[in-house]
Amino acid sequence: MIYGTGIDITDLGRVKDVVAKQPLFLNKVLTPGELSDYHALSGQRAVEFIAGRWSAKESYSKAMGTGIGAEVGFQDVEVRDNAAGQPIVVRHPFTGIAHVSISHTATLVMTQVILERGK
Repeated sequence: MIYGTGIDITDLGRVKDVVAKQPLFLNKVLTPGELSDYHALSGQRAVEFIAGRWSAKESYSKAMGTGIGAEVGFQDVEVRDNAAGQPIVVRHPFTGIAHVSISHTATLVMTQVILERGK
């Protein structure tokens, strides 16, 4: 049964500017594992990665119905790629399953998270 769904759209240029002006932003948003993945990337792909993870965590918090804050923080949700390159939520506070989708255009990233509980 679907518990919640959340979507987010983020401007890549905005995220690129934030990372350039506030390098500690990466440590705030990305878990250590995600940060390791990020450092293996460069250029546009690195921007897409950080924007996608930020957006996915925003979507997750919307699906929980809380927004980013005391109940769900950026470090509480970890999104990694599986062997096929598909993003999956590997750690999160919800007791069910979290499904994530991340899509990019040249200037935007859009994410959706669906939280599922039970059968």
